[in-house]
Formats: sequence, C-alpha cells, structure tokens
Amino acid sequence: MKQRIITAVCGVLLIVPIILYGRLPFTIVTYILASVALFELLRMNKAVQRHIITTISSYLFLWLYMFPVTKYSFLQLTFTKIQLISLFIVVLFVYIVLSKNNFTFREASFLLLATLFLATAFEHLMYTRHVGLAYFLFVLFNIWATDSGAYFIGRSLGKRKLWPEISPNKTVAGAVGGIVFACIVGAIFYVTNTIHFTFVQLIVLAIATSIIGQLGDLVASAIKRTFQIKDFGKLFPGHGGVLDRLDSVLFTFLVLSIIVIF
Repeated sequence: MKQRIITAVCGVLLIVPIILYGRLPFTIVTYILASVALFELLRMNKAVQRHIITTISSYLFLWLYMFPVTKYSFLQLTFTKIQLISLFIVVLFVYIVLSKNNFTFREASFLLLATLFLATAFEHLMYTRHVGLAYFLFVLFNIWATDSGAYFIGRSLGKRKLWPEISPNKTVAGAVGGIVFACIVGAIFYVTNTIHFTFVQLIVLAIATSIIGQLGDLVASAIKRTFQIKDFGKLFPGHGGVLDRLDSVLFTFLVLSIIVIF
C-alpha cells in the first residue's frame, strides 16, 4: 500500500503540470505512453514479439496514425489514415508469406488489433486535450470518480458479483456506485460551467462515460485472463503498467472517437 501511494503521488506531481500545459510536452508524453503500452502488448504475446520486421512496422504505424493530421504526404503521394491502415494490413499479409507462415494469420490479427486500438485511443486522447482542457478533464474525472465509487460502494454494499468469470472482485453495487459518483462529477461541471452542455446532456454523458470506462476495465481483465498474466507491465511500482492504469481511459477515448462528442 505504501508503495502504491508513493507512486501515485509522484505520478500526479509529474503528469498534472503536463496535462495543464498541454501542447508539445503533452504530445511527447502521450507518444511515450503509447509506445510503452504497445511494448506491453507485444511482450504479452511472445509469438508476435520475436518478429522484428512486424514489430518495427507496428511502431511506425502507431506513431504515424497518432500524428495530428488527416492526410499524409510522401514523395508527392497523399494518403489518408484509412489508407494507412490498409498499408499496415498489406505489410502484415506480405510478411506472412515471406516468413513462410512462421508469422501466422493469428499473430497478424493480434498485432493489427492491438496496434490499431492503441493508435486510435491515444490519437483521440490527444485530440480531446487539443479541443479543450475542460473536456479532457471531464473524461478523466469521470473515470476516476467511477473507480472510486465502485471501490467504496462495492466494498461496503457489494454482494452480487458483476461478472465473476472475467473480474471476480467487481460487484453490481460497485458498478452502480461508480455511475452515481460519475453523475456527481457531471453536476459539478455543470455548476462550474466549464463545459457548454445542458445539465441533462452532462448527466447522460457522465453515465455513458462511466459505463464505457467500466466496460474497458472488464475488457482489460478478459485480455489478462486470456494470456494468464496479473499485470500488463511493471512501469509503475504497485500499480502495474501503462495499460493497467489507462485501460478504462483508453477504451473510453476509443468509443468517443466513434461518436465524436467533443
């Protein structure tokens, strides 16, 4: 517990000024976190990690996709992010042939899904911070409030398990408590008038963000159970890796990239 508290305090002192300032420092930190997160997924699947060509291709795709542009220009050629995804798929398929099936379709599918998830989630995370600090903080505070509400309500009132096959410690009461805490955050943002939405819109958005965040946590738990690991990494002592800390946040920003609220 002491180690967790020390890590949390140090992390807050380091990351809060960067979030508040934004701009290039925030972009650099986001790129670093995304790169570490990809490393954690590659290390989790050792069959994928041993192929250096596809590993390098994954990092290049991740960094290019996260770049804040809608089109890329290279040697008088212009292509979109959709075309970038297509190119990455072609590279993976070609390498399946070149490796004489030593790099399999299953491994290519894992690599594509893992890299595309991180690229899309982190790209929209940066986009939301660029739109405005208040919108970015709204998502973060909702996730943190959801985690806190789920923990405290779940410990005091939780009896019925939410999804024991995936995450045995989560309860229905905890999930509801997380949503309630998120609604409180939505009400606070309405009172402070930092986001120009109506009260009903903010509450609905808070509920949706809370549910999506909790679903993201369950997704991360399911992945870890599949690969039989306790944590994705050990970057943060007592807290695990980047994906252990940002699983709910990344899944939420991934969904927000689909509905484009901000």
